[in-house]
Amino acid sequence: MANQKGKPLLTNREREVFELLVQDKITKEIAQQLFISEKTVRNHISNVMQKLNVKGRSQAVVELVRLGELEI
Repeated sequence: MANQKGKPLLTNREREVFELLVQDKITKEIAQQLFISEKTVRNHISNVMQKLNVKGRSQAVVELVRLGELEI
């Protein structure tokens, strides 16, 4: 799904983080799998929550699924 400018809503990395999140991975596991720090994982999640204007990871997941950005 793209916004008005035709750019994807999520960066590739944000998408990777959320795809792992819906597989019930915890922050530490996501960080290890993507070879990034746990803080970076949290930053990606936080950035997506801000873009979607939601509070919490689960709300972000629900919204991304609704927008067709993420499949469960």
